[in-house]
Amino acid sequence: MARQRIRDREPVEVVIEDLSHDGRGIARVGKKVLFVNGALPGERVIARYIGGTRQFDEARAEIILEPSPDRVEPKCEFYGVCNGCSMMHLAPEKQIAFKENTLRQNLAKIGHVQPTQWLPALTDAQWHYRRRARLSVRYVKGKDRVLVGFREKNGRYVADMNHCHVLKPPLDQLIQPLSELIGSLRIRQHIAQIEASVGEEDTALIFRHLKPVNEADREKLLAFAEKHRLRIFLQPKGPKTVHKITAGGQPLFFTFPEDDIRLQFEPADFIQVNEGMNRKMLQRVKALLDVQPDDRILDLFCGLGNFTLPLARHAATLTGVEGDEGLIQRARINAEINGLTNVDFHAADLRQDHSQSPWFKQDYSKVLIDPPRSGAWEVLPLIARTGAETLVYVSCHPASLARDAGRLVSELGYELVLAGVMDMFPHTSHVESIALFKRLTG
Repeated sequence: MARQRIRDREPVEVVIEDLSHDGRGIARVGKKVLFVNGALPGERVIARYIGGTRQFDEARAEIILEPSPDRVEPKCEFYGVCNGCSMMHLAPEKQIAFKENTLRQNLAKIGHVQPTQWLPALTDAQWHYRRRARLSVRYVKGKDRVLVGFREKNGRYVADMNHCHVLKPPLDQLIQPLSELIGSLRIRQHIAQIEASVGEEDTALIFRHLKPVNEADREKLLAFAEKHRLRIFLQPKGPKTVHKITAGGQPLFFTFPEDDIRLQFEPADFIQVNEGMNRKMLQRVKALLDVQPDDRILDLFCGLGNFTLPLARHAATLTGVEGDEGLIQRARINAEINGLTNVDFHAADLRQDHSQSPWFKQDYSKVLIDPPRSGAWEVLPLIARTGAETLVYVSCHPASLARDAGRLVSELGYELVLAGVMDMFPHTSHVESIALFKRLTG
């Protein structure tokens, strides 16, 4: 009932004071904070309430009375509804400034640390950069249509869209054809999502379906795959049930041309979403590690070898450790494909104590980590015990990086030398960052 009452409130005129960590405008109505979607600092807007809690209210900007000079016209016609992007109304250079400020504030307020020097932001293409996506699917009975795309900003429905400016080709133009395809299937009400991956030569789609696919529907899927040159996979239950229905074809892959590396991957594997940024990120990692021919490098949370294998071209040995056994298997295959014999991989839950694990007992000169959003808190003491002088930390969540940085500096004998952002997800509030730590001497 409380949610219904807040939605019935009259729109309110407010002045936006700041941006929240997720890119929403921050205003105050009385003593209560109001988060306003689509508003920028300094703007005076008419905002309509859409929800709230005892601590804060939520609204969306309906009329911009006094626009910010940093406001731009969103390129996407679906931007007001689709939640795939959240900052397309902010000039690209100001998006970078927002992300840099987010990193600075997190390091200062959570970690109580600052780097000796800030790195310039890494940027790449603003559009058609996204090679991995999970698209929601919903049959809408009232429209007798299937919607395919990202969720709406309220999170409850699928946005009604027919193309996307941030997806890589051919995904960007497949949304409407996919909608029509699924609408023609007998199980159109029972397909929940499509997981899409774009390799350098092929594109794969995984259809998550809640009821069996009959032969007629299977034939339609195969015809669609042939027409659009796709690989089609079905997933009736959990991740282990993913299987391909299209014939032939080589594995999906991407490359690092500068290091003569080719990485094969499965369509459900984790890979970095932004291909161009991933290549630039690797070059920054190499520079910060200052890789030398005699280096013995430990790569934690290594995935399928995204950093491990290119680095192995330049160092004495690389040891990759990752919790996902499937990714480790593919990392080993990729090492063989690339003719690398100075690499070894281990599957291990890095939240546990590995002080007695054989891989930990080796000698390392440098350490690289690229943990999930939760960070690397549990493994930090182990890193400190390696004796490595250099630690490079790639982060997808500034708050966990800041927390871990605070521990590395205050407890574990490191100093934070460099830090900076990398624009992995343009037009969103996602902050990808990188930091260089050096062991204190004396």
